[in-house]
Amino acid sequence: GRVDGLEARVNGIEAGSFTETTTFGGVAEFLVGASSNGGQDTEEAVMFNYHYSFDLNTSFTGDDKLNVEISAGNQNSTGSESKTVNKVLDFGEPSGDGLRIEDINYTFPVGEWKLSVGESMDASKNWPNACAVNNIVDALGDCGAANSVDLSGDISFSAGRSFGDGWDVGLGISANDGETAKGMFTKEGADYYGAALGYSSDNYAVTLAYSDKDSTSYWGATAAYTPDGFPTISGGVEFGNPEASSNDTTQYTVGISSDLGEGELSASFGTKDAYTDSQTELFAYDVSYSYPINDAMTITPFVYIVEQTGDDDTGIGVITSFKF
Repeated sequence: GRVDGLEARVNGIEAGSFTETTTFGGVAEFLVGASSNGGQDTEEAVMFNYHYSFDLNTSFTGDDKLNVEISAGNQNSTGSESKTVNKVLDFGEPSGDGLRIEDINYTFPVGEWKLSVGESMDASKNWPNACAVNNIVDALGDCGAANSVDLSGDISFSAGRSFGDGWDVGLGISANDGETAKGMFTKEGADYYGAALGYSSDNYAVTLAYSDKDSTSYWGATAAYTPDGFPTISGGVEFGNPEASSNDTTQYTVGISSDLGEGELSASFGTKDAYTDSQTELFAYDVSYSYPINDAMTITPFVYIVEQTGDDDTGIGVITSFKF
């Protein structure tokens, strides 16, 4: 009787547990930083922000993956603090202390292709991207080619495959109005399309991409080169062509990263936005050092400058990350 009772309890525990094909992983990040903007006292404050997220990944065939990302943080999506450190870095997600699903998608193979479909998923999920620098300022992300090489999206489909000999290709489509009355892939909705082609060898990589984001088309390129005995040099450029204007835009970023001691030193420089030929370009600069305390904990001190029409934004801080 005791054995039967114990067996019943074990069966109850197993029924409420994860399946054998479900894995759990997460990260908790803490940001402490201060910024100064034009001598305004309201912008010269020390900020503390946290970001917590975890992934649940389940496979049903051994070659596929259902991914769900759930996160929380104390960042606000709007407000007068737009020049504070967490907004310049785009740290975490603007969930306002609420726990919410940030991404849910399903990836599966079809022949040589890897296909993904999901909500809140980038259309470039399965694309190549040669940019290799760890930027801190969000405007310098993806080596300045975030609209093309790293195509965002909402209700998205992404495909990618490798052709061998270093060649990779990616295709993607996304509808940002899949949850509204405007509908998906309609004239009223905001739809994205794009493609990328990449090549990589032992010490360098290049990616070319094109995207159409509703009313603007973009051409972008990123590259990374690691000479023997030297740091990795990354760079990118992106050209925008708005349909409603003849004023094309340009944006670019250059970065360098190198092992230093136990950690990695990174520095980036580039335009803080896309500019036309008639506009005055403003730039952003950042330097960071990522140091692993152990296999699960990393601290990253950083400093940045973001130019403004008036006085520049300057910031300093440290990010502490725990992975589990």
